[in-house]
Amino acid sequence: MSTILPAFPRLVFTVIEPLACIGGYLAPILDPSAFAASQIPNITPTPLTSTTQILALQLGNCYGLIGLIAIGVLYSTSEPKVVRNYLIALAIADVGHLWITYIMLGYANFVDVKSWNSTTFANIAFPFFVLVMRVGYLTGMLGKNKVATGAKKIA
Repeated sequence: MSTILPAFPRLVFTVIEPLACIGGYLAPILDPSAFAASQIPNITPTPLTSTTQILALQLGNCYGLIGLIAIGVLYSTSEPKVVRNYLIALAIADVGHLWITYIMLGYANFVDVKSWNSTTFANIAFPFFVLVMRVGYLTGMLGKNKVATGAKKIA
């Protein structure tokens, strides 16, 4: 495991986020219709077209990929640049994810937390939380990198 992350960011990025990605993978795989219908709260679901179904399944696959990349990168490197660049890329993706969700839901649905379903929560609150964690880590507000034990110095 990447030993350079401070304790709380390590918990978030190496345990909580990969587990959330498993949920993001399983939801559309187990029930693509319910997953697609749940993207916008308080709408009446309609039957899925083949296009919508494949998009839901591919999105689930992307969540699975993100979880696997998180495990692969953060459990295997002690290089601060690799961790930093990985988290910067994800922070950029978080902003894009939140922006797309905002545009598609509209302001009223985006801020009406009481009307959110579990998918809306996963599309807004969780990405916002991990974005704040990424920015906190990248700015040093969540602690300093630790020196990797057993790391070899290359001259």
